[in-house]
Amino acid sequence: MESISSTEIQNTFGKVLGKVLRGAVIGITRHDELSAVLLSAEAYEALLAQRSDPLDALRQRFDQRFAGMQTVQASTGVQALFDATPEELGRAAVNGASQHG
Repeated sequence: MESISSTEIQNTFGKVLGKVLRGAVIGITRHDELSAVLLSAEAYEALLAQRSDPLDALRQRFDQRFAGMQTVQASTGVQALFDATPEELGRAAVNGASQHG
């Protein structure tokens, strides 16, 4: 990657833009450190297309769990919870805690 100082690009932007439009990727430095990269819109769009959605895996897990909650067994279990007495809920909580504790 070719690099150019921020001062130099101010004076030669048209020339640098021409290079970028012909496919070059230009690094812009400030105080000898890379601070930005200039690339064509086409190259930028290609980078975006390669990027994966960071929420995709989470979305898939949610959809799987949600589908699992739509079964007759899950519906029956939820109804049993709503129909349970406080004592039954307490016993279930103690049993669950002892199995996972």
